[in-house]
Amino acid sequence: MQKLRIAVIGLGSDWQHRYLPALRSLRDRFGVVGVYHSVSALAAAAARELDSVGYDSFRSLISNPSVEAILMLEDDWYQLQPLWVACEAQKGIFCGSEVDIQGMSSSGLQEAISSSGIPFMSGFSRRYAPATLRFKELIATRLGRPRLLFCHRRLPSEPPDPANSVSLEKQTNRELLELIDWCTYIVDEEPDWVQAIRHLSRPSPTNADYQILSLGFGDPETDPNAILAQISCGAYIPSVWAEAIAFRPPAAVQVCCEKGLVFIDLPSTLVWFDDAGRHQETLDTELPIGQQMLIQFHRAVASKVSLVSDLQETNEAIRILEKAKLSTQTHQRVSLRDGIL
Repeated sequence: MQKLRIAVIGLGSDWQHRYLPALRSLRDRFGVVGVYHSVSALAAAAARELDSVGYDSFRSLISNPSVEAILMLEDDWYQLQPLWVACEAQKGIFCGSEVDIQGMSSSGLQEAISSSGIPFMSGFSRRYAPATLRFKELIATRLGRPRLLFCHRRLPSEPPDPANSVSLEKQTNRELLELIDWCTYIVDEEPDWVQAIRHLSRPSPTNADYQILSLGFGDPETDPNAILAQISCGAYIPSVWAEAIAFRPPAAVQVCCEKGLVFIDLPSTLVWFDDAGRHQETLDTELPIGQQMLIQFHRAVASKVSLVSDLQETNEAIRILEKAKLSTQTHQRVSLRDGIL
């Protein structure tokens, strides 16, 4: 099996529980050439855990001839610059959940990656969760086509400090991107329209503490086979109320199918109901999300083509979110094909 030589750019909050264990488990598939972090001591510590080297410059690390691909796990002062460097150097790209990929749309980076032909993968982790993969099997074998999806993410709000408003908006947008991608992955169809509203927060009236969008697959008023996904993300609970944030969390997604109903709790639990009654599955023996994603990325780079969460799907999620923002401004349903309906 080909061993892929990679550069790690940034660490982020997922490093210790997701990517470090995955890289340790997949030593036969990945070799870490070096680690870059804006805090050199953190880069050195992470590098030691993988028998690698800490770098003081992401440019020199990515330009290392032995590097074949990069894992960019967060952005920092450098924002999306490492992606430009990787694109110019013809190195495959994996973007973690703390990279502001929405900025790719306005910077021209999407076109640069597309024209370069390098493998690209976004770390949209929900589609790789064991519960999601099992649910896709149930759709095909037991439950039939989805009809209604209810998908909600609850975040702690930042303290009422203007310095934190940008980071909260960035986090909310990233969550919405992942939820959009997750719902379209479950439905396995292209949506036709989106309608969105938001609720403005009191401490910072220019930012929203709750956003909800309806994603339509067909016209629900005329098409009996139409599918409707309701996606929401809220940051309305102060972070100091930790107990309230954890109290009665909603299921990550609830899906009404033709022949049953499913509740998914990420990453590995789902409860589903059909004519035979209640069924509960816990899939703790399946490969963790980090390993699932990196295995797919390895295949993409080895075959020189993105296999699953590729650039086209990422671009589509970004486009839908941009149309959702247009809907909040116009207070109308917006077509994802022709314009305002």
